[in-house]
Amino acid sequence: MDFILNLLVSAGVIVLLAYALPQVHVKSFLTALWVAFLIGLFNATLGWIIRGVLNLVSFFLLEAIIGLIVTTLMIKIVDKLVRNFKVDGWWPALLIALATSIALAIVGWARGGDDDYAMLNNEPKTEQLYVQQNDGRSRQVSVF
Repeated sequence: MDFILNLLVSAGVIVLLAYALPQVHVKSFLTALWVAFLIGLFNATLGWIIRGVLNLVSFFLLEAIIGLIVTTLMIKIVDKLVRNFKVDGWWPALLIALATSIALAIVGWARGGDDDYAMLNNEPKTEQLYVQQNDGRSRQVSVF
């Protein structure tokens, strides 16, 4: 379900930027959906290898910037492969990559995000237990 939602959000961002920027041309929403799928596929395969090499060179200090640059490169590759999708220049491709990553981050945050990030925001859970003492009385104990 997350994959389909991310695909729809990415396609929506591509269509919105095609209306907003004169350098981005998309024929239809289905074309944008196909472009979003290909960008995701290339990012998961070829982009993963390129990001790995570049992150090793930068000692993982510029991971987010390298991710944006690699996504921009994947957008330009998809631009060459898909006939009904055209991005004139590198700056609009970088803007698409940035807008898509921000939109996906907002959607992930709104849906609850990763468990790793959710754990940072939640307070520790405590349970209240009642312990029976030797004299017949009970007392309340908090357990983390």
